[in-house]
Amino acid sequence: MELQQVRYVLAVAETLSFTRAAERCLVVQSALSHQIARLEHELGARLFERTSRRVRLTSAGEAFLPAARQCLEAAERAAAEVAAAVGEVRGRLAVGLISTVTAVDIPAGLREFRGRHPRVRIGLRVGASKDLVEQVRRGALDVAFLGLPTTFRPEGVTARELARGRLVAAVAPDHPLASRRRVPLRDLAAEPFVDLPAGSAGRAQTDLAFAAAGLVRDVAFEVDEASYIPRLVGQGLAVAMLPAAYVPQLTGIAVVEVTDAPTRIETVVWPRTGPTPATAAFLALLGIPEGPA
Repeated sequence: MELQQVRYVLAVAETLSFTRAAERCLVVQSALSHQIARLEHELGARLFERTSRRVRLTSAGEAFLPAARQCLEAAERAAAEVAAAVGEVRGRLAVGLISTVTAVDIPAGLREFRGRHPRVRIGLRVGASKDLVEQVRRGALDVAFLGLPTTFRPEGVTARELARGRLVAAVAPDHPLASRRRVPLRDLAAEPFVDLPAGSAGRAQTDLAFAAAGLVRDVAFEVDEASYIPRLVGQGLAVAMLPAAYVPQLTGIAVVEVTDAPTRIETVVWPRTGPTPATAAFLALLGIPEGPA
């Protein structure tokens, strides 16, 4: 089994097309098909079912993929470690983050990192904190920047706290509460809310705060991406609870302090096996120590 054959299989599995996989791998389709056929002969099983209309994985192909990805990642990690030993940072830097991160400036950090280490392939994925933790744990991401309630502890990864801050209420500029300097949670309980999906780490912060206060609120709108929340708030459709450090960059809304607001912790996580050379260089650039806090 050769690493190039593994790369070809993964490319076909991800594109479900021998033609698109060959284009991605910068090889003619006949060569890619030949190498996959050689690998299938060596393994004694077909990895793909091919028809004139589609390509799909066989059960053997499904079983092959997880170990194949680990094998390729291990080979790339080994090459990156050797390069780092002679003073060169290369390989992959896959970064995950929530859209409301404020403790570090990710775009500015990536700009500087790219200038210093042009041979590193950089990927950026925005998502929910719990999903990002899982992706770091299984190796799909190298590092992730999260926003978590104080009760949540990421498992299976190394975590370091970056900052703590309270949530504030976001309301439309003409909302009756917009003229007030601060409000308690009970004054917000009767308002329709827009929030992240139930069960998400971002949603849990506010849910737990209202539950602890013995209050019930109506989440009339659920959105998958926090950056869309201010748009609904600005239209007067709902109110929201947002990180205090995040709201200064928003327009079209009014912000009110909440006297009994929940606290959010911004956290960075990376695999327990340790950061890759590229990840370690990125953390160092951001001024983040590698050890857990």
